[in-house]
Amino acid sequence: MLWLRWLFSRTVRDALNLCRHVERLTHAQADLLSPAAREGLQKATAELRKVLRESGNPIALREQMDAVEEAAHQWLLRYPHPRLRENFEVLLVALAVAMGIRTFFLQPFAIPTGSMQPTLFGVTSINLLQYPGFQPPRGWERIREWFAGVSYVRVVARTDGPIQRVDPPLRLLFFNLKQTLWIGGVPHTIWFPPDTGQVDIAVRGGLRPGQFFRKGETVLHVRVQSGDHLFVDRFTYNFRLPRRGEIIVFETAGIQGLPQDQYYIKRLVALGGERVQIGQDRHLIINGRRLNHLTSGFDLVYSFDPSEPPRDSHYSGHVDGQRLAPLFYEHPDGVVVPPGHYLVMGDNTLNSLDSRAWGPLPARNVIGRFWFVYWPITERFGWVPR
Repeated sequence: MLWLRWLFSRTVRDALNLCRHVERLTHAQADLLSPAAREGLQKATAELRKVLRESGNPIALREQMDAVEEAAHQWLLRYPHPRLRENFEVLLVALAVAMGIRTFFLQPFAIPTGSMQPTLFGVTSINLLQYPGFQPPRGWERIREWFAGVSYVRVVARTDGPIQRVDPPLRLLFFNLKQTLWIGGVPHTIWFPPDTGQVDIAVRGGLRPGQFFRKGETVLHVRVQSGDHLFVDRFTYNFRLPRRGEIIVFETAGIQGLPQDQYYIKRLVALGGERVQIGQDRHLIINGRRLNHLTSGFDLVYSFDPSEPPRDSHYSGHVDGQRLAPLFYEHPDGVVVPPGHYLVMGDNTLNSLDSRAWGPLPARNVIGRFWFVYWPITERFGWVPR
């Protein structure tokens, strides 16, 4: 059997690879080769496949491989810069595979805000100018912080002058290459600045336009903690509908009250046709049934102590009120989710702009569900969030 010979014989593997390679080149050059060239190449590869099927004798294989190579040298056209061409083809194939995976299977996504904390973290920062004399750690501690997604940004004024402007980061694909601050007409470049989410580095550093600095003075010193980077599963919802309690990613296009052409991540809490209320105990009531920590996907959301007030970035249930939940404030008897829509809420309900404010989400906007946190390497790395 051919597959057994392929498994145990390197000569058989080499012969098959040669045959496929010549056949591929013959097919690629079919419109350029003469009939005689095509016939000669096809005859040589057919003879090689015949020897492979009938005997697999190493000596006969080598003889026929030499005949295929001779035919290839005689008939195939020479490509200019073959190494460059081959590397370019490999790159194109790799890009096509990557784009296919991104479009149909797994899409990378970065958490920009803290609306899902403490399940999934957005970008956070500390203005270190508030702590004079602070020095970033070095050695193994700095390596450990790097894997945890911690970056330090420090800029020292090179001249006297005011802050004139802060340019947006120059990006390449998913990476920030540099960002420039203009002080007294002199550019101050930050190389490979960290992702600061939806808050500009100048805001995180407390900079104001026109703020004056002396040469040698620290302009910016910020510790930035990267938000969670995760893969979104775009495959599963092709075969089933989203379920209550799942963390989903959706497009904001067409949703009033949200910036357009962005992606948000929230927890799905209600389906089309359901009536939703927020109880005084911060638990959701769906069609008269109160959700609790035993409801799938809500074990952490409802793990709070009811005797304690809600806290930012802590599990505090679902908070009601005119400021955070105007939709429910206007409809005390409950909100009915239209067919083909979902209701979504962030786990950090003291600091989340979600369906409590802007209402139901069209099902067509959903692109996938949370799958895996791949960066940074913290306690949330992996499939842990639920």
